[in-house]
Amino acid sequence: METANRILDYFGSITPSQAFFWLFFQNILQFVLCVGAGLLLIKLFSARRIYQAPEPLSKKELLLAAGCVFFNSVVAFVGWLLWKNGIIVITRELDWTCFADTAILLLLMDLLMYVTHRIVHIKGIYSLVHRTHHIYEDTRPLSLFVLSPLEVFGFGFLWLLVLCLYSSSWLGIVLYLLLNAAFGAIGHIGVEPFPKSWIKIPLVQRLTTSTFHAQHHKEIDSNFGFYTDIWDNLFGSLNKAYQATFERAASKN
Repeated sequence: METANRILDYFGSITPSQAFFWLFFQNILQFVLCVGAGLLLIKLFSARRIYQAPEPLSKKELLLAAGCVFFNSVVAFVGWLLWKNGIIVITRELDWTCFADTAILLLLMDLLMYVTHRIVHIKGIYSLVHRTHHIYEDTRPLSLFVLSPLEVFGFGFLWLLVLCLYSSSWLGIVLYLLLNAAFGAIGHIGVEPFPKSWIKIPLVQRLTTSTFHAQHHKEIDSNFGFYTDIWDNLFGSLNKAYQATFERAASKN
């Protein structure tokens, strides 16, 4: 806890240029870890491919991913400015409430991202904001970062809005960001790492899988959730073939 407090104190004392440097570095590190972990999972579960393998990597994908890392850093920097000016409040508690903070952040973001995901699939808005992410139908780990600048800033705005409205502990935020990266990475690897029994375990079955998001890339009018399929079930947007597709991929040796 003392180390974390020192880090918070440090970030409260540095200049804007220093803050942007460290936030940019953090986003590069996140990119490397997400893509690296995704490639490792593909190697470990190569037999469990959900759909066909993607086309060879293109220069455009790399440029879009690099832009996403930079624009995510801009969003983080805006968050730092809001925190410095007392608009975002981060508490320093280190007890069980930190896990409650993570759960609340996950549920709030899950609902908000589901709603906005449905909105960006509306004709007209889709071509302007979200189509870039769907150019590559068969996903790879890099696909997580293949987004238009408008989409990066849109999701960033939601995240900063939640932080402005809800004062979380630093640990709650860190755990949320780690889970967010994990869900994003798993959703774009194109293979199914979870066992066939996963989808039948109470509560756990509500969490999204690699199949869930891969299916969304194939059939864009279903599976809009990010962390859970709660809202898809509630609003009738869950793909009817989701369970069968998951079980088929998870059963492969």
